[in-house]
Amino acid sequence: MKSSILALAAATAMAAAPAMAGSIDAAPVDPVPMAPVAPVAAPLGGDWTGGYAGLSLGRLDTQAAGTSETGGVYGLHAGYDYDFGAFVLGGEAEVQAGNDYDIGGVDVDNVARIKLRAGYDAGRTLIYGTAGAARIDTSLGTANGPVGGVGVEYRLTDRFSIGSEALMHRFDDIGGSGIDAEAQSYSLRGTLRF
Repeated sequence: MKSSILALAAATAMAAAPAMAGSIDAAPVDPVPMAPVAPVAAPLGGDWTGGYAGLSLGRLDTQAAGTSETGGVYGLHAGYDYDFGAFVLGGEAEVQAGNDYDIGGVDVDNVARIKLRAGYDAGRTLIYGTAGAARIDTSLGTANGPVGGVGVEYRLTDRFSIGSEALMHRFDDIGGSGIDAEAQSYSLRGTLRF
């Protein structure tokens, strides 16, 4: 009986060995298909927080003492923005000048501005409104006044953006002459962010 039990155990072990080690006669197991993973889109803009500086090129339309003048202007701007998510708030200093630009015989040397800007972060695009103070420097003297407008900026890369800006100015009693002026500027801008 002992030898029958041993023979039965040996036969059972030999029959089970191929199943444990993998049998040639066993049917292949089909791989379980995996659901495709949708690619994650890269963020479209990034953070607008940080300093920036750039150049502008545009046009200044001025009305004063019953005359109007249009001329080309170029300038520099620098500022800092802080991105709160969908809302961006910042400040900027800018100066623009033109070659042989005058209003009714009064030479205009430059227009300087200090502005706050607030806008909507639309990824690579920033749409903003701006307001602040401007100073005009002429052959009659200087005058300060309010400035306000709108602009848009588009990021070509993480560090470089292009944009445009339209501003309205008002200057009263330029250089104590009693001459008041209104001006509109339209500028294309290139900006380096750091």
